[in-house]
Amino acid sequence: MSDLICIGAIAGSFGVSGEVRLKSFCSEPADIGTYGPLLSEDGSQEYHITLTRPVAGGLGARIKGVSTKEQADALRGTTLHVPRDRLPSLPDDEFYHADLIGLSAYDPGGELIGKVSAVYNHGAGDILEISGSRHKSALLLPFTLAIVPNVDLAAGRLIVDVPDEDE
Repeated sequence: MSDLICIGAIAGSFGVSGEVRLKSFCSEPADIGTYGPLLSEDGSQEYHITLTRPVAGGLGARIKGVSTKEQADALRGTTLHVPRDRLPSLPDDEFYHADLIGLSAYDPGGELIGKVSAVYNHGAGDILEISGSRHKSALLLPFTLAIVPNVDLAAGRLIVDVPDEDE
């Protein structure tokens, strides 16, 4: 199921009665509880969650069928996904990371630089990783309007204005 988008992860157990600590990747963390059943990465497992309260480092939640600390601990590291069509549509200038991965990256002159292989966000903004044969290693570039002036999802491409090394 390639249309699954990761929206969170189980960070471990919380308490002794089977509650888990969720890390939400949603722009509004509590929205993770509004998408209905969440799925495992391969789509084979369904997780019915009920948010309980904010906790340090995430959200407390109960998962249907999980009633002991040991069961909750066993789920640690499990990523939680939803089908792409359950996510809200975004304004024209916003993109889901999953939609950017795999796009071909071209310079302003139309020369292929490579493909977007990953998108990272460590708190200061999104970073695109572009892999290709033009550079010895992958390029890590900020996903800003100055660096990426054009994204065309329909055409599967984006324009990247790679800064000169001396800038």
